[in-house]
Amino acid sequence: MPDSKPPLPGMAPRPVPGLPLRAFTMNATRRAELATAFTIGGSHYDSVRPAYPDAAIDFMVPAGARDVVDVGAGTGIFTSQLLDRGLSVRAVEPSEDMLTVLRERLPELEATSGTGESTGLEEKSADVISYAQAWHWVDPKAASSEAARVLRPEGQLSLVWNQFDVSISWVHRLARIMHAGDVHRPDFVPPLGLEFQTPESGAWTWEQELTGEQVIELAKSRSYYLRAGAATRARVEHNLNWYLFDHLGHNPGEPFALPYLTHAWRARPRG
Repeated sequence: MPDSKPPLPGMAPRPVPGLPLRAFTMNATRRAELATAFTIGGSHYDSVRPAYPDAAIDFMVPAGARDVVDVGAGTGIFTSQLLDRGLSVRAVEPSEDMLTVLRERLPELEATSGTGESTGLEEKSADVISYAQAWHWVDPKAASSEAARVLRPEGQLSLVWNQFDVSISWVHRLARIMHAGDVHRPDFVPPLGLEFQTPESGAWTWEQELTGEQVIELAKSRSYYLRAGAATRARVEHNLNWYLFDHLGHNPGEPFALPYLTHAWRARPRG
């Protein structure tokens, strides 16, 4: 099956002004329960998850930044985009399976095992700490304290999520079938510790060209599917096949545009 990542995207990213804001939290038990889904399957995750629009990275990495720490780097999808910009990047990832794929993909990268709450990195050593699709897996207070410790005084904490653009009705229904909208939504505000100023946000819509088969593989990379039993997995696949091919009328193997919304946040340390 062809890789579903770049080229990005079928449509140029468009800024999305004035999104409503809603605070988001996840308790420690729920974080731990869902995160166990990503201890295996790094190669599959890497093959189906999309990259991020350049406009979001422009927003997240200030001019003059040099040293970036990508926390929760996974298999290195976002990390590689940072490297492509000539930045000095270090990756931190708790899953050994994900780290294996990351190190194979980016052998020149310094990639270490660690968490957002305990990176193992030296104080005041980074201009930017980034979290791509990962801030909801950490304790925000502890991770904020650790980010403030590692960042230089003029540094920046930057967070980003790719999400389906559920403002479009057929995409909203697809997300519900995939159980893709049960972690965070386009209107949330990421909780930060008192070490950081009020964050700024930016959002962009774009489209990724995918086949129906690739969308089903994308569903298989999500925590809900990975932690489900055989019966639930079979039901999700059956429902997706019906929705994509019978209801929406897509032909097998034929790409179509899947609308995404990318939401990013950036915050400077206080003082």
